[in-house]
Amino acid sequence: MTWVLIALLVVPLVGALVVAFLRKDDKKAKLVALAFSLVELVLAGLLWFAYDPDGDRIQLASGVDWIPAFGVRLQFGIDGIALVMIAVIALLIPLVIGAGWTEKLPAGRSQGGYLSLILIQEAVTVAVFAATDVFLFYVLFEVMLIPMYFLIGGYGGARRQYAAVKFFLYSFLGGLIMLASAIGAYAMASDELGKGTFDWATLVKVVSDADSTTQTWLFLGFFLAFAIKAPLVPFHTWLPDAAAEAPIGVTVIVVGILDKVGTFGMLRYLLPMFPEASKNLAPYVLVLAVAGVLYGSLLATGQRDMKRFLAYVSIAHFGFIALGIFSFTSQAGVGSVSYMLNHSISTGMLILVVGMVIARGGSSLISDYGGMSKVAPLLAGMLLLAGLTTLSLPGTNSFVSEFLVLIGSFPTRPVFTIIATVGMVLAALYVLWLYQRIMTGPLRGDALIGAAAGPGAVGDPEKKTAIGDLSKREIAVLAPLVVIVLALGFYPQPVLDVITPTVGATLTEVGVTDPVTVQEGK
Repeated sequence: MTWVLIALLVVPLVGALVVAFLRKDDKKAKLVALAFSLVELVLAGLLWFAYDPDGDRIQLASGVDWIPAFGVRLQFGIDGIALVMIAVIALLIPLVIGAGWTEKLPAGRSQGGYLSLILIQEAVTVAVFAATDVFLFYVLFEVMLIPMYFLIGGYGGARRQYAAVKFFLYSFLGGLIMLASAIGAYAMASDELGKGTFDWATLVKVVSDADSTTQTWLFLGFFLAFAIKAPLVPFHTWLPDAAAEAPIGVTVIVVGILDKVGTFGMLRYLLPMFPEASKNLAPYVLVLAVAGVLYGSLLATGQRDMKRFLAYVSIAHFGFIALGIFSFTSQAGVGSVSYMLNHSISTGMLILVVGMVIARGGSSLISDYGGMSKVAPLLAGMLLLAGLTTLSLPGTNSFVSEFLVLIGSFPTRPVFTIIATVGMVLAALYVLWLYQRIMTGPLRGDALIGAAAGPGAVGDPEKKTAIGDLSKREIAVLAPLVVIVLALGFYPQPVLDVITPTVGATLTEVGVTDPVTVQEGK
């Protein structure tokens, strides 16, 4: 079944090429892009069923020599963590395309160009999660910045160029520092084995035996790149600008997919390759994680722009993910990985719903809205559900993840865990505040009613035709997310079964004694 993984890498690229030739026909471009994204979703489903949770650590592996003189290979494979991230990418891309079906692009921009970049971004991001050669991972880590740079810079808001350049420079600089550490690991392998290699499994064996000082310096190079991408405070400042200026669909990709590369890299590269450094530096990372929870929550509460609000909510959530990773317990680790998946689903849904609000009101400022539940009750219900799953309400998908992180972190990191729980209280505050400002009270805001409603219509709740509730297309986009939110809220075991063996293998590589074990059926 290795062909399935290869097909997942190739199909979006073929789709991007076809769509690029349809730039003069927006309707065909959208239909073709959606078709290819649905094929990708089917392939992801096949990949899920082909994966054996009790099998080898890396499965469906394949590769060919790329630069033999330096031991570099085009080498791919998946573990349980990569599998769930590839699955959520394949899920979100067709929903992004469907949600943006009637979106107006900047003058002179075509749907063909926009959607081809979306598909290229999908292909490269899947490849990042599937790469098992460290040099190949670095190359893809940098290459995935290119389509996103053009998506933000070419199709975003008024300050799109500033946001795109800031996004690119932050991540590119982090990648260069990671490359220096990767070269250091290569040199160690050359001294130890007589020849250099970038093979992940080999480097884990070689570098993990290095002295603590060497591990620390190499750890820091990788960590900086991943902390920027994640994003952890204080390396987060690119995200609010990128989220605020990007189109809604691109914001879903940035917040729901791309930033997971950072936490994925911590699990795949930092912990197994640098176990001693990971344990020694964990308290400092946890300080950043908890600071992110509090900082992101507080700033989310005070935001006036909905898209910036979404960015700071995500910064708070990534603090929880990092807390679970560096607590070194099975429950916390499984919670972190499932949090990565569920954050993509929950925040992706929240971003799409916010985008539907903005499409009706023509503004991302919270103060331009009020009383929308009177004229768009379904939209109000979706915003409430998306908000509740974002704050991890019991019965929704995110609750299980946050619960596992907290219960798993407390035995080894009680102080950090207690402080992080303050973020749960703040989450209820900022989510309900957003809903109250937008959906309750009197209908207000000229942007909501529009000139077509006629004179004197502003604030008149009887003028319901000016806004309109969810369309059939919008319901079709949100329905799969609603089903997944509720299904994983009540029965998360299929996902946990896939994640748990990989997390256990990672803890074994780190060499920590796990006080709590996630057992089957619990």
